[in-house]
Amino acid sequence: MLDTDTKRRIDTARDILVGKVPDPKSQVEQITIALIYKFMDDMDAEAEELGGKRKFFADDFARYGWAKVMRSGLGGLETLNLYAEAIAKMPENPGIPALFRDIFKNAYLPYRDPETLRAFLKIIDEFTYDHSERLGDAFEYLLSVLGSQGDAGQFRTPRHIIDFIVAIVDPKKTETVLDPACGTAGFLISSYKHILKANVDDKGHSTLTPDDKGHSTLTPDDKGRLAQNFKGYDISPDMVRLSLVNLYLHGFTDPHVVEYDTLTSQDKWNEHADVILANPPFMSPKGGIKPHNRFSVQSKRSEVLFVDYMAEHLTPSGRAGIIVPEGIIFQSQTAYTQLRKMLVEEHLVAVVSLPAGVFNPYSGVKTSILILDRSLAKQAQTIAFFKIENDGFGLGAQRREIDKNDLPQARLEIADYLRRLRARESVEDFQPTLGLVVQKEKIAANGDYNLSGERYREGAVRASFFPNIPLGEVCDLIGRAPRPNKIHRIDERHSEVDFVEAHRRSRTHHRLRTHFQEGG
Repeated sequence: MLDTDTKRRIDTARDILVGKVPDPKSQVEQITIALIYKFMDDMDAEAEELGGKRKFFADDFARYGWAKVMRSGLGGLETLNLYAEAIAKMPENPGIPALFRDIFKNAYLPYRDPETLRAFLKIIDEFTYDHSERLGDAFEYLLSVLGSQGDAGQFRTPRHIIDFIVAIVDPKKTETVLDPACGTAGFLISSYKHILKANVDDKGHSTLTPDDKGHSTLTPDDKGRLAQNFKGYDISPDMVRLSLVNLYLHGFTDPHVVEYDTLTSQDKWNEHADVILANPPFMSPKGGIKPHNRFSVQSKRSEVLFVDYMAEHLTPSGRAGIIVPEGIIFQSQTAYTQLRKMLVEEHLVAVVSLPAGVFNPYSGVKTSILILDRSLAKQAQTIAFFKIENDGFGLGAQRREIDKNDLPQARLEIADYLRRLRARESVEDFQPTLGLVVQKEKIAANGDYNLSGERYREGAVRASFFPNIPLGEVCDLIGRAPRPNKIHRIDERHSEVDFVEAHRRSRTHHRLRTHFQEGG
């Protein structure tokens, strides 16, 4: 767990930077660079204490050691120049591993205020490193300040949603795990923690914190295989840098995350994975994506291409958990329909509808989770649909913790459904409290392969072919009615422009109603 002192230091570092570096992502980058800088110097100091030699800050780079930058008597401008020069030259340092050179690639100091830098470095100097899970938690807290990542439609996935998906997909210690749009590597780290928790001694202890006294049942070979089995791609070099640091601080000494355009490059097309987990970008650039021609579904939409990519790059027994926008669920364009047809016939086992607001305060976009399992999907004749109303947090901008949480129950019901499929048991009597099970032939019946679960619920009665809308939007409000308090509230809610729009809508509504009444 994140300790209060570390949290306070991170918050203070951001407060110091905010006047000179207002962009949250740039703040995270500056803090990341400084933390790794001091981390390397701390490891050099530890090596000296144990009778070894410095390797990170040796020879020509000895002058850039953290203690040299922080020494008393060094003027503010001298400190600024030395620090700026150090981080710019760090990629040339032969004493640091390739991972750290990648982290410092293109690093620079974006401001020239000595007092801001002094205050900032003083806070960084308070951090101590023991290369533990505690430090990894601190870095994840730092990453939590990130919201929308530029214009690529990326949003940081809430930790509890990541953990929920990972628990359902259940990656194993021998399986390869891939996130082709990895951002800050949240899915990879959650998968790693999940595997550690699943491999503990008979006392149930894990090795996730230094306070635990139990022992992991993972052998050295298992741990070596884990390090090789986790891979991530991201198109943004900034995200690659942050994910490398995040993985390193969680115990990956040689993390495999690379800068790669999953949708337009073919270099890694022949690489497959047992488990794929992702929250791919939803937004497509103006003019659309220009992918290569090896995709099964021809489209220029990023969300279509990413889902297609992940489905096609699973091994024969592979599984996936993918967060998707609502367009994937019901859009009628050809590419969306083709994608859903392919998923229903070959990959999809469950759909989990999330409430709008899960990504607040960054976006109120409505999303769902697709659960893929190639081996189960080919034998199963059904797909399960689950609907989450509450995820344990309010759905407003503040996302405050609340008592209502459907995720634990959904997880149990999904696990039970998947267990029945694996055991080849009948699912006809399976009635989840949070959803329903639908025959594939029913989903395919009208050719649109709609993945909205409520569409298939039996016994649903529609009282009208028209949506329920406020009264003020379908009629002109003239004078006072017998219940003036209600009309008064409507009057206050609408501006003059609103009434013009309401009048336009009422006329449109009237024309549509007449059209249907006349048999149009």
